Amino acid sequence: MDFEERILEAISKLPRDIALKVLMDVHQRITDWRESGGKEDAPYIEQQVRYAENVARAYETKKD
Repeated sequence: MDFEERILEAISKLPRDIALKVLMDVHQRITDWRESGGKEDAPYIEQQVRYAENVARAYETKKD
């Protein structure tokens, strides 16, 4: 699974309003990274994926 699929999977577990905010934030960060010459296989991209996954995990934990 590539990083985009992992982000989409993570945010699919969130309410729509939160998912949209997380997606917009991660998208902007990755876009800025790429425009500055960053590569898709860099640790920074993995960090953004983990952020989306952590938000989803925190939401699920709080929901329980």
